[in-house]
Amino acid sequence: MAKQVVPEGARRRRRPTRGGTVLSEEIIVRTALRVLREHGSTGLTARRLGAALGADPSTLYRYFAGMDDLARAIGDELMGRALDSWTATGDWRTDLRALGRAIHASYLAHPQAAVLTASRVTGRPREIAVDETILGILRGAGLPDAVAVRVYHAFIDQSLAFAALDAGSLALAEEARAGDEEMWHSTYARLPAESHPNIAATAHLLARYMPHSAYPVALEILLDHTAAQLRRGRDAHGTGG
Repeated sequence: MAKQVVPEGARRRRRPTRGGTVLSEEIIVRTALRVLREHGSTGLTARRLGAALGADPSTLYRYFAGMDDLARAIGDELMGRALDSWTATGDWRTDLRALGRAIHASYLAHPQAAVLTASRVTGRPREIAVDETILGILRGAGLPDAVAVRVYHAFIDQSLAFAALDAGSLALAEEARAGDEEMWHSTYARLPAESHPNIAATAHLLARYMPHSAYPVALEILLDHTAAQLRRGRDAHGTGG
């Protein structure tokens, strides 16, 4: 059973930790990101995090209801960092492209944390701010609400799905990741055209592109679809464009 979080006003420790730090949610989340980087997505425990903070593990429950609550806060932090790095231009396509890439990059900067949090809905303020921004771009572009929500759904799930997929690769040990990438040369490139004509014809291209993320291509496909939805709506109302 999750422990009850101490109310906001009572959270701050009266005394610094052994390392001289006065704890806060921000410091705990930042330290958790470091623990994840060092120990992987399964290595984040209250005991290990407490040791990194120089505090008793039970202190964490003054700030978070449990480790799952902390995971949500980490996801919220990654979303917030993406939004902080993004600047609106007023052009819907430019803005969506830049925000999608910012989300993807924010998660890939912390691949172990991405593996842990990309599939979560945090319900926290910074994630909500990202969602509000995306919907605002789509509705501001002129999409009807039902279409805007469908595109939003595809956009955010696509961004996070590729973040999780690409982060999973980055989180592998270097030897394992190199072995996966070499497979395109050692196995696929050697398949005979008689039995695998399509792979044989494109093997050199597969070896070039497959080790890299397909997210930029997938994002452009979604943006093309969104542009088509906008044109369809304008044509239906006789507004041209």
